[in-house]
Order: sequence, then C-alpha cells, then structure tokens
Amino acid sequence: VQLQASGGGLVQPGGSLRLSCAAFGFTLERYIIGWFRQAPGNKREWVSCVSGSDRTTYYGHSVKGRFTMSRDNDENTAYLEMHRLKPEDTAVYYCAAVLSAPGMHTINTFTHANENDYWGHGTLVTVSS
Repeated sequence: VQLQASGGGLVQPGGSLRLSCAAFGFTLERYIIGWFRQAPGNKREWVSCVSGSDRTTYYGHSVKGRFTMSRDNDENTAYLEMHRLKPEDTAVYYCAAVLSAPGMHTINTFTHANENDYWGHGTLVTVSS
C-alpha cells in the first residue's frame, strides 16, 4: 500500500511542471488527496487538495490561480499542474491521502494529515534560472 509521487525537476521561472501521485494497494475514491510542500528551513505548507466525493478542489493562497489539481479515480491517480512557477515554489512536494470524514470540511481534514494517513515520498521541484 503506497503513494508514488513523480514529475519533479528543474524548471525556469515562469515555466510549468506536472506532478503525479499514483496510489497502489488501495482505492483513492473515498480519500481526499492533495499536496504539501516543504522548502529547506521552512515548515510544511499545504498546497492543494481535492475531495473524494464531488472532486471539489482547494488551494493555498500562495498557489491559487497558478496551480490546478485534478484526480482520475479510474487511474487511481491525482495530478498537480503547476504554471507560472516562481523561485519561491522551490520545495520538496509530498502527496498525501486522507480518508474523508463525514461532517468535516475537506481542507480541515486534509491539513490535519498525520503519520496514520498515506504519504508519498517527496519529489523535488526546483525553480531557478
């Protein structure tokens, strides 16, 4: 049972990248899936997430309008399209899957992800000229 994140790399400012997060050994359909990132010396930052039920997407303030998240339950995979990348987007990006909790808002549930939830290994995104 695991999540596999991929798609990181080096990109110039203003460029684009697409990250993927594939689930193996469990079905994503009942899970909120999304991304956190952590830059050296910084705390972990929530980036985005998408609900399992109606696929509503949510974004952190620093990426809203530039990043787009989607999920394909048939492929058991989620994607993060990142556009107009900035040097401050440089970080290790981690995908996570958190079981949806009835009565709790998606963002509240996802941002409380802990070691009991599913996490992928990080993928490094470097934005530099």
